[in-house]
Amino acid sequence: MVEFSMENTICEKISFSSDGLALEGTLHLPLVKTPPTVIGSHGLFSSGDSPKQIALAKRCNAHGIAFFRFDHRGCGRSQGDFATVTSLKSRVRDLSCAVQLIRDRRDTGERIGLFGSSMGGAVCLTLAKSLKIKALVTVAAPVNSDSVNAALSRTGDEPMPDNLIDKNSFQFDISGHIEGIHDCLIFHGDNDEVVPVSHARRIYRHAKKPKKLIIQKSGDHRMSNYNHQQEFIKQATKWFIQHL
Repeated sequence: MVEFSMENTICEKISFSSDGLALEGTLHLPLVKTPPTVIGSHGLFSSGDSPKQIALAKRCNAHGIAFFRFDHRGCGRSQGDFATVTSLKSRVRDLSCAVQLIRDRRDTGERIGLFGSSMGGAVCLTLAKSLKIKALVTVAAPVNSDSVNAALSRTGDEPMPDNLIDKNSFQFDISGHIEGIHDCLIFHGDNDEVVPVSHARRIYRHAKKPKKLIIQKSGDHRMSNYNHQQEFIKQATKWFIQHL
């Protein structure tokens, strides 16, 4: 269903299934023949309507790149109870279904890129090699859940009550998936209060060329500074243009 169209772009609301749950998303499709597509995976408590994804979608569209943003299970408009369906493994399955959805379309090309924010970055890193992704951009991505759980327990920005999520199912370590990833841009703030910047350096160290690490001076986890947001959007778009 076409919800609205702007000059040179169509935005289409899409429903698809993951483990029997209906997930909701929006495809930003530039009016060019079979464009490459970036698929976004949002953070733990976020949704596909995050300002970063919407801004990145618009910038990618301006350069002939489609963008698909969706709500993981239990988030936004998608089905599922957040407390019982949220884990790295379940979100990996959601993203895998989203990739297959785009690959099955006739109006998008074979070249797929992934964008992941925070936990979404870990989801994308887990899948990048097995799905033969052409380009990858992460921001504030954790390699494991240890520091994230510790930060969420002490910060007032993203409180994590004991009954909000099954913490046992939220344990993860993606070290085995980051070895040899390539065509990846890793963006991280050096003042990230949730995911230490050491995670970004570890991902970069294990990645193969082409790769790029950008450490944003004074950048926090949410990229709350407007100038930091704009720099990220510029760098991410440039990466996708070059590698898709």
